Amino acid sequence: MRKLLVAGVMIAFGWVAFSLATNAEDAKPKYTIKEVMKSAHKAKLHEKVADGKATDAEKKQLVEFYTALAANKPPKGDEASWKEKTAALLAAAKDAEAGKEGAGAALKKAYNCAACHGAHKGS
Repeated sequence: MRKLLVAGVMIAFGWVAFSLATNAEDAKPKYTIKEVMKSAHKAKLHEKVADGKATDAEKKQLVEFYTALAANKPPKGDEASWKEKTAALLAAAKDAEAGKEGAGAALKKAYNCAACHGAHKGS
């Protein structure tokens, strides 16, 4: 009886560990910081959206990139600063996607590359 109880407890712990590992994988951002920089910034998608020249699909893609960016951890620097900067990018991109007036100007203001890279870019 005791062996059965121990085996049951071990199985339960195994399921808990598996569940936690699965949830940790689900919490992983869809894109890395490097992928966002390449696809959104080097490809100038953010400028296209800010200038009002992007399609609805491109606006949606930028929101998806910035959602992932905000979910990543900064390579260096203060996490509160990272959250503030990425939240501003995400909010401006969502406003642009929704067609709100002034969203393009807000997006241009939010993507201050030098300020973010100076505070957060890793080596």
